[in-house]
Amino acid sequence: MVSTTSTPDSHHPDSLTLEVVELIGEVVARFHEDYEEAAADHALTGAQARLLSLLCLEPLPMRRLARRLKCEPSNVTGIVDRLEARGLVERQPDPADRRVKVAAATSEGRRVARSLRESLRFAREPLAGLSEGERVALRDALRGMLGVG
Repeated sequence: MVSTTSTPDSHHPDSLTLEVVELIGEVVARFHEDYEEAAADHALTGAQARLLSLLCLEPLPMRRLARRLKCEPSNVTGIVDRLEARGLVERQPDPADRRVKVAAATSEGRRVARSLRESLRFAREPLAGLSEGERVALRDALRGMLGVG
C-alpha cells in the first residue's frame, strides 16, 4: 500500500512547506522594514544599527565584523568611523593581539542599541498576542530551523 500522506523533501516541497516559506519571507521583509525605520528614528542607517547591535554583544575586529555583515572590510571601516564620530563606538587594542584593533560599543552606543531594539514594533506587537505556550513553541521551532540548542 502506498502512503498518501505528503512529506516534505528537498526536491519537491509540499504546499504547506511552500506556504511556510512564503510566510517566513514576509516576516523577514516586514521585520527588515521596521528595523530600517527604527534605525532612521535614531539617525542611523540599517548597516550602522546592525553593526552597533553586533558590537553590543562583544568587541570585534573589522574583518570579523565584515564577515558577519557580509560586506567588505573597507565598508566596515567607514561605518565604524561614522559611529565613532558620534561617540557610539570606540576602537581598542585587541587583548589577544595588541597589533589588532577591535571596535567596541560605548555605553552611549549600548543605550542607543537598546532603545532601537525596544522601539521595534512589528515583531513585538503580534508576539504579545500569542500565549506563552505559543511563543515557546515558535521559539523552539525557530531554534530547530537554525540548528541552535
